[in-house]
Amino acid sequence: MTRRLLLSHLSLMLFVLLALEVPFGILYARSELSRFSHAAQQGAMTLAEVCEDKMEHGLTADLPELARAYGQRTGSRVLVAGHKGTVLTDTAARAPVGRDLSAEPDISTALRDQPAVGTRSDPSTGGEVLFVTVPGGSDTAIACVVRTVYTLGSLKAKVHGTWLALAGVGLGVLTAVSLIGFALARSITRPVQALERATAQLAEGRITDPPATDHGPPELRRLAVSFTRTATRLQHLLQAQQAFASEASHQLKTPLTALRLRLENFEPHLAPCAHDSLDKALGELERLSRMVQGLLALARLENSEIRPEAVDLSAVVADRAAIWTAFADEQQVGIIVRGATGARVWAVPGALEQIIDNLLSNALRVSPPGTAITLATTTAPREGGGTPPMTELHVTDQGPGMSEAERRSAFDRFWRAADADHDGTGLGLPMVRQLTRACGGEVALEAAPDGGLDAVVRFQCAESRLHRE
Repeated sequence: MTRRLLLSHLSLMLFVLLALEVPFGILYARSELSRFSHAAQQGAMTLAEVCEDKMEHGLTADLPELARAYGQRTGSRVLVAGHKGTVLTDTAARAPVGRDLSAEPDISTALRDQPAVGTRSDPSTGGEVLFVTVPGGSDTAIACVVRTVYTLGSLKAKVHGTWLALAGVGLGVLTAVSLIGFALARSITRPVQALERATAQLAEGRITDPPATDHGPPELRRLAVSFTRTATRLQHLLQAQQAFASEASHQLKTPLTALRLRLENFEPHLAPCAHDSLDKALGELERLSRMVQGLLALARLENSEIRPEAVDLSAVVADRAAIWTAFADEQQVGIIVRGATGARVWAVPGALEQIIDNLLSNALRVSPPGTAITLATTTAPREGGGTPPMTELHVTDQGPGMSEAERRSAFDRFWRAADADHDGTGLGLPMVRQLTRACGGEVALEAAPDGGLDAVVRFQCAESRLHRE
């Protein structure tokens, strides 16, 4: 975030500098060239008037010395031509005396009483030069033509120096803006980073490094104060809930066990007709005990932060099926395991065992004798391109099944079907859903093809996730 703020700040400042300095530099270069051209033209016109005066008084022999003196004073090359365009003198000695230059554009223009000013490339130096060609005299009597040629190296050096000065000023401004922008960005992002760290710590259950409430802009300081107050309250609530979950398991077990013993002690002293009521009371007490254990297990699960790890789903399914086979045989129900071996999924430690146990326990309650419960493991791609495949665990029974409305409500706590004739607590399926979500998966109840219920638990494949990471 600091980098983005600083880059945006510098980008804006760079745009402003370019918008100001580039036009200024271009305008300065043009104005310097215009000023230099105007001064050269004024000097050439003055020299032409002097040459015209010399020629009128018959002092043509003074022209070479006059041209040489002017050239030395102004740093230019001077050429003087007569009224027909023939060379009278050339300080650069490039055109011999008497050579006709009337065909050259600038000389021809000056002979028509029009000055010619422009730039061109000099073949001898390879650089650019400024030439100024002016007439000496009036349109009716052009006595001479004066051409002055200036090299633009010094002017370009001056312009380049100005560009360098502008670049230096811009660099200095950017440096100062960078320091100011970095300090400003840090003053904004440092409290945000502290809030981010504190939020991550709060998600793990405890804030060890609370954000400072005296740094940054006033808005962020107020946000830090509000966050700290909220986080402190949440921590107290979480700690109270964790304390309840840990203490209730010990405090509730003892009275429930004592109550069960007292009821069992009443059995020898009761009339035979009261034994049925005593058995029902003991059954309800057992159901209450399981409900308390389920609630405590859900509370501990919601309060814990456990990271998933790669687990062999096929091995866990085979192990739990072997353990539940004895209970299923008592009810004349078979357990069938299908699917490929070696299917590895991401799950929190111990979650798969609890998920399978709860699903098998529910399936056994509704399975009539002579039927079978199927545990099938399959791997299917998810809908949408680029999504990783999921491993599915199907626990299918041949019981009466559920309607669509019942399947939607089955994961609510304490929910039981209207025609249920078993002593369930209504916490098994909510615990399955909570455990599955902790593993990063999802669970759903579907109608089995041949009747009954198909509990589908989807897990992330460990191999595909490791490949992406």
